[in-house]
Amino acid sequence: MNFKITLEQKGTEGVLPINYQYPLSAAIYKILSRADAEYAEFLHTTGYGKGYKFFTFSDLKAKFKINRDRMHLQFPIVSFQISFHLPTASKNFIKGLFQSRKIDIFDKRSGVSFEVKNIEALPQKFSDKKENDIVESSLKPHSALVCGIKNEKGNYNFLPPGDSQFLESLLFNWRQKIEANYCDRTAENALLNAEVEFYEKGKPRSRLVSIKAGTPAETKIRGFLNFKLNVQAEKRFINILQNCGAGLYNAQGMGYVKPIKTKQYD
Repeated sequence: MNFKITLEQKGTEGVLPINYQYPLSAAIYKILSRADAEYAEFLHTTGYGKGYKFFTFSDLKAKFKINRDRMHLQFPIVSFQISFHLPTASKNFIKGLFQSRKIDIFDKRSGVSFEVKNIEALPQKFSDKKENDIVESSLKPHSALVCGIKNEKGNYNFLPPGDSQFLESLLFNWRQKIEANYCDRTAENALLNAEVEFYEKGKPRSRLVSIKAGTPAETKIRGFLNFKLNVQAEKRFINILQNCGAGLYNAQGMGYVKPIKTKQYD
């Protein structure tokens, strides 16, 4: 379930931290907690069986100029897209949570208060197909897609899309999400195919993002944009990828993917 959220800046100081992902994620949790404390606690501490928080969001779409680690807004209207892996019947509930809410995106140095001006439900793909039908989709990351393999210290070695282990990491993570939603047997038997496709012009772009920037708990993660991810699976499994995000750190705004084109099998 995908939504476009439009924000309007409150006040005259429009300076955002360039590492806005963690503050925005925190603001989303805050909105959830105001309306449904139990659901917010579930997302924040438990998630599903593997501890996944099954939502993700895109990069902010805004007019801005960058000065060091600050984004200076040139226009007061900002938007982003967010997705939840929830039943379609929850659409009005989610819209009601965000309508006219306040979203603060701050770190210790600067930030902006926004008001939610509009939330729009986006159309769902494959609406005419059954959950078990095999479909294909070509996906484009609209926020940095993070894949990695843990080293002997328990930290991730982040992988570029051209690395031989990139798809291995992505598929492993995708199966874990399926297992969390269904069961280990369903995940093990799921037909999942994925391949990376590069654009003729322009190489994949690397982005280094700091989570909890400027604090003792700061974590740096590296993801990539500007490439295609061609996937084939049952409709319900591709929906998981689109609703929950691809790769790692989805609840921090990483791995938000949208279809470019689709192919369906009768």
